[in-house]
Amino acid sequence: MSALPPSPEPVRIGIVSVSDRASTGVYEDKGLPALKDWLTRALHNPLQFEARLIPDEQERISATLIELVEVGCSLVLTTGGTGPALRDVTPEATLAVAHKEMPGFGEQMRQISLRFVPTAILSRQVAVVRDRSLIINLPGQPRAIAETLEGLRDAEGKPIVPGIFAAVPYCIDLIGGPYLETVDAVCQAFRPASARRPPRTV
Repeated sequence: MSALPPSPEPVRIGIVSVSDRASTGVYEDKGLPALKDWLTRALHNPLQFEARLIPDEQERISATLIELVEVGCSLVLTTGGTGPALRDVTPEATLAVAHKEMPGFGEQMRQISLRFVPTAILSRQVAVVRDRSLIINLPGQPRAIAETLEGLRDAEGKPIVPGIFAAVPYCIDLIGGPYLETVDAVCQAFRPASARRPPRTV
């Protein structure tokens, strides 16, 4: 009788919503709940969230990202502040704390969003590695967050355009983070055969 695979590793994830108005209570923030909901559905791992709601201030954003990396977040996802408006500075704040840039994430997010709206070309999302953490800027709308993370599927539910999260677990493997186990019905992680652990059946 073969042994069951080990239980999924606990993971600490930073989630950051960047918005002047939401951070001052002008309207309810929808970014943090959307991120928590999607990640909880997409991962088998026990999750501990470090949530932050902050204004569109570049130094504040950079300081928050550094803090989340230092408290042990293997993955940090931001939402908001990635457009061309004067107060949109999330990409600049993210690049300022980068040790390595990961341009493929932003390129793929824009390709997915262009399937829905032509204004996707105005989005400036970036992704970077700092120490052993992956930091990714996501769109500001909950629906767009799910679309870019999951990708697009056909009428039978088969993936036709991969979402960015399919590459996240292996990226975190490569930078020395925990082994993320995805729920295939939401998002199937891609790893080379040599990097895969036995599949979870329970």
